[in-house]
Amino acid sequence: MNKIVIASNNAGKLREFHALLSPLGYEPIPQGALNVPEAEEPHCTFVENALAKARHAARLTGLPALADDSGICVDALGGAPGVHSARYAGEPKADARNNAKLLAELAGQPNRRAHYYCVLVFVRHADDPQPIIAEGEWQGEILTTAQGEGGFGYDPLFWVAAEQATVAELGADIKNSLSHRGQALQALVKRLQAA
Repeated sequence: MNKIVIASNNAGKLREFHALLSPLGYEPIPQGALNVPEAEEPHCTFVENALAKARHAARLTGLPALADDSGICVDALGGAPGVHSARYAGEPKADARNNAKLLAELAGQPNRRAHYYCVLVFVRHADDPQPIIAEGEWQGEILTTAQGEGGFGYDPLFWVAAEQATVAELGADIKNSLSHRGQALQALVKRLQAA
């Protein structure tokens, strides 16, 4: 098994990475298990934040690192919450408060189109001049009330028309095969296999 540090402490993301990477011969190790503190995410783009997180984890562990930056982008809000998705309602991070703020921002708004976006960055070492970058996007719309108990983040509000369900109502296997993160990871794996 190839060890790879995952530059995240988000339990939901870690479960998804483990489920998607383990069958491919990777041993994903959460950065918290290696005492790596969270990196700063000062950038206004997903790719810059993911690259900063991957380099940070690789530098502190000496291992290859994988980082993602992802979030929900709502058309009517000009792409917000975007890179601020996890902290949309401020500190401390809280899914329920983020969801409540999103619903309040969209009150009375007929355009509910949104998409989840994920960028993954894999670095072989901290100063890797050619990081492998992959992305995924999942189209949907924001409901007016939450539905479902699964998932995390905005999943109870994110309606996927093709499945006639919110992401929170989908099983893990279906979510992993359709999601922005699943798409990005599949693209990343192809790039890793070709490298």
